[in-house]
This record gives sequence, structure tokens and C-alpha cells, in this order.
Amino acid sequence: MKLEVYADRMSQPSRAVIIFCKVNGIDYTELKVDISKREHLTPEFAEINPMKQLPAIVDGKFKLFESHSILIYLACAFPGVADHWYPADLFKRSKIHSVLYWHHSNLRRAADTYVTNTTILPTLGHPSNQQAAAEAEKLLFSSLSKIESFWLKGDGPFLLGGNQPSIADLSLVCELMQLEVLDEKDRDRFFGPYKKVQQWIKHTRNATSPHFDNVHIILMKVKEKLTNKPLMEANHGGARDIEKRWRSRM
Repeated sequence: MKLEVYADRMSQPSRAVIIFCKVNGIDYTELKVDISKREHLTPEFAEINPMKQLPAIVDGKFKLFESHSILIYLACAFPGVADHWYPADLFKRSKIHSVLYWHHSNLRRAADTYVTNTTILPTLGHPSNQQAAAEAEKLLFSSLSKIESFWLKGDGPFLLGGNQPSIADLSLVCELMQLEVLDEKDRDRFFGPYKKVQQWIKHTRNATSPHFDNVHIILMKVKEKLTNKPLMEANHGGARDIEKRWRSRM
């Protein structure tokens, strides 16, 4: 039976899993769970993932959720996946695990909270949590600094000094892509001081081309709507569409 991937491409972790499958030639069926229609909260999807979050996979009788666990499983279960994604070497694997664990409690929390409270909620005319935004801003700068000074320390252009990307590179870069919806000045304020981070994003994007850009098309469409804010305000349908896409992540 073909692998089933339950995802919505507005979800950063969903994009990472989809890109990984495409880059590695994994035969799969993508089943969209539309967060704008709250499909991830239905009893039917709870049979796939009781946590009611995306992404999730079904491989035969085996069900799995949490993107990091999914990426590890895919790298191990499917032949032909290059070793650099999730090396057989125990020491290298453990280092990748350390990045992934760090990701959840630092970069993910910071980027998602900041974007929601500074861009999405104000655009939709909803009140935002300024304290949460301020705390997220500090954590986001701290996370970017840690990536620049520690995780990208080494001779190679990828995390942990690698010469080729791992599942950690893909997960973290997909997370940072969410900052694309910020206005240009704000985005440059975050990325400007971190030249190695900028180059690392480009390297990861190039290493997964053309799939990286194709999977991120939906995010670029949201960015375009936010950039055309005056037009969107005149056409409330555009605002409602963005609201639906983001509501389950608030």
C-alpha cells in the first residue's frame, strides 16, 4: 500500500515532510486536511492522529504523527534515501536529535508566536498579545543568534558543519520561511545581522530545488495578499481566507 501523507501546506512541518518525500523520490499520496475548514479537528482525522495536528502519515497499518518522528521514519524505512539526511552513524544521529529537540522549544515557538501577533491578527482586525509578541521577538533573535554562532559552526554550509542537508536543516528552514509573511523591513531586521543563516537558507533551498519553491507557493500567495493590504481591506474575502488558514495555529 502506498504511503499516505496527511497535510496542509500552510503548515511548516507539513511542508518539510512533503519536500522530503519529493526530494527522495518516495512514492506517496498527499491527502489534504484543510485547516481552514477545521478538518484536522474531525473525528475522522482523530482516527489518524488523536492529537489532531498536522502532518500525519499512514504506511500500511502503521500510523505516525509529529513531523520530526515522521522524517526519521521515512529516512529509515524507505530505500534510496541518502545517508546525509539521517546518518547511520550514531554520533551524527544524536547531534541531529539535539537540533530537533532544540527547534521545538525555541525557534518554532518564537517564529509562530511572533508572526501571529504582529502580522496575522492585526491584518485581520483582531487584538494581538503584545507581551507575547515581545517575548517571541527576543526568543527569535536568540534562536537566530544560536543558529548563526553554534548550529552553523563548522566547515560545511549546513547545520552541524555538514556538507549536505539533514532532516534538521529542512525542518528549521521550513520554520523560518514563515517569516516571509512579515513586511520587508521587519524581515530584514531579523535576518540582516545573520549572514550565515541567510546563506544556509539559500543552500537548503537549492539542495531541495525545485520542490522547495513549489511546496512553498501557498505561503507566497499569503505573502502577496498581506503585501496588498489596502486592496485586501477593500475585499474582505481575502482577509477571511487568510483568517481561516491561520486560525488553527493560534
